[in-house]
Amino acid sequence: MKKELKEMSIEQIDRIIEMAWEDRTPFDAILSQFGLKEQDVIKLMRNELKPKSFRLWRERVQGRKTKHLKMREANTDRFKCSRQRSISNNKVSKR
Repeated sequence: MKKELKEMSIEQIDRIIEMAWEDRTPFDAILSQFGLKEQDVIKLMRNELKPKSFRLWRERVQGRKTKHLKMREANTDRFKCSRQRSISNNKVSKR
């Protein structure tokens, strides 16, 4: 884990932290993009956040269905929010 963190840029670590805080971004998305398992993300968050912030984050994500794909409904196999188009103002229709 520590070797992997040393190889990551500050921007990558910041993005992982941002994804970990997002409610609808599952740990599997972080795994596929950065190769970090849930336990590695927890270690990263523990090392990078203040103790109080880390405790708040752990309380927030522990057992949350949206953070764990196995707890989600069977038909949600995507990482992107269904409202992403309206949020990003993307006018391109995806058919």
